[in-house]
Amino acid sequence: MNKHIDVISVLWIVSGALGILFAFLIFWFFYGISFIPDVDWQASQILRVVGTWGSGIIAFFSIPEIIAGIGLIKRKEWGRILALVVSFFNLVWFPLGTALGVYSIIILLNDESVKIFNPQVK
Repeated sequence: MNKHIDVISVLWIVSGALGILFAFLIFWFFYGISFIPDVDWQASQILRVVGTWGSGIIAFFSIPEIIAGIGLIKRKEWGRILALVVSFFNLVWFPLGTALGVYSIIILLNDESVKIFNPQVK
């Protein structure tokens, strides 16, 4: 079971890092388009707002994935709980988020995993 938890933790960190990278790409893409000389003033303002908010939302949902992965590596109970919460939120991101979410839920709700993260539970 430890191997599965290690795999899940690395996958969550990679997923979060890719989300942060995607947020930066979205931000710079929309900001870059807003500086094209032929773009109207109102359109450039809208593009900047969309780029800022879009990348902010993506980063907002990616940061907990990285934190959950770190918590899983350190075998902290809060990391398991956070990973379960993030797994439920990622079920809508078909197909990769769904696969990672289902895999995480199955492994982290297993009785053996609960004992690894919380040795006091019998």
